[in-house]
Amino acid sequence: MKVTNIDTFNVSVPLIKPFKTAIRTVLSADSLIVRLDCDNGISGWGEAPATVAITGDSLTSIEAAIKDYLGPFLIGRNLLAYEEVLTGLAGVMVGNTSAKAALDMAIYDCLAQYSKLPLYEYLGGAAGELETDMTVSVNSPEEMGDDAERYIGEGFSVLKVKVGIGDIAQDIKRVKEIRKRAGGQIRIRLDANQGWSAKDAIKAIRQMEDEGLDIELVEQPVIAQDLYGLKKVTDHVDTLIMADEAVFSAKQVLEVIRMRAADLINIKLMKAGGIYQGQIINRLAETAGMECMVGSMIETHLGITAAAHFAASKKNITRFDFDAPLMLSKNILEGGLQYEGSKIHLPDGKGLGIKRVQTHEGGD
Repeated sequence: MKVTNIDTFNVSVPLIKPFKTAIRTVLSADSLIVRLDCDNGISGWGEAPATVAITGDSLTSIEAAIKDYLGPFLIGRNLLAYEEVLTGLAGVMVGNTSAKAALDMAIYDCLAQYSKLPLYEYLGGAAGELETDMTVSVNSPEEMGDDAERYIGEGFSVLKVKVGIGDIAQDIKRVKEIRKRAGGQIRIRLDANQGWSAKDAIKAIRQMEDEGLDIELVEQPVIAQDLYGLKKVTDHVDTLIMADEAVFSAKQVLEVIRMRAADLINIKLMKAGGIYQGQIINRLAETAGMECMVGSMIETHLGITAAAHFAASKKNITRFDFDAPLMLSKNILEGGLQYEGSKIHLPDGKGLGIKRVQTHEGGD
């Protein structure tokens, strides 16, 4: 099963409502779609969103990486020797994890199709159903409370609440308003997106603990490079602390494990460079007794379908943040994952289960 051709397509899908975090405000899902063709007639799909503020990858840089370096490496390679192919792909360029992830997705799509299995089964999983949280973007406490009520009414029982803009007193007001509207049965996770200092994070989390706001976890409270600050927060609060932007690679998760700088790890394929590297990160975390969540950037149904297949295949992945497609104004896929409220159903078809991708108006 040798690679014969790689095509790329730009897509832009408007969001229903602006997505606001401490790092950025997003109005549309802008991605590069990849189609990888093999000599046996199998084609695989992948996606790489432009996330300059997090991965450093733009649509221009992703396309150039695939066209000039990663693509030429893959042409003519036999994907059945995937260990050699995927380790080699990782070493072609430093960084450029989003471009690598898109090609990695497409390779795994081809491999699972060749094996006549859904990708989650090919990767070792048994159940093709997950439950996602729903993200409440950072706004005024009142608007965030309104959003939380709406999502709960739509069947979501886990809310991921963005904080980290303004002072910590304002963040605490946001969380208190959401907890008041949500009642006691809804799980609330916070994501500061690096927006707090270590001292402010400890102060805010301790106050929320004292006030009984019952926060399940706090994701990436301090800047990504400050592992000592992350460890300080982890050591001085009872609430679980999750590393996100601090962990791109297996080497970085090893350092977090060595320092015990966090309790949990958030794996994103765009940070890791794809499913192959994501599996290594998960296995290291599992060995150290750390559960993982799989999250995403603002991606279309395509990228989230691949991430969900990966997440569904690993028992150490216990939390799922796959709400990005629910924020979009349209779905560019025929096939792929399907939503039923907070429930995600993965397709039973071969590979990613994608039948068609609308790469431009009116065609594939």
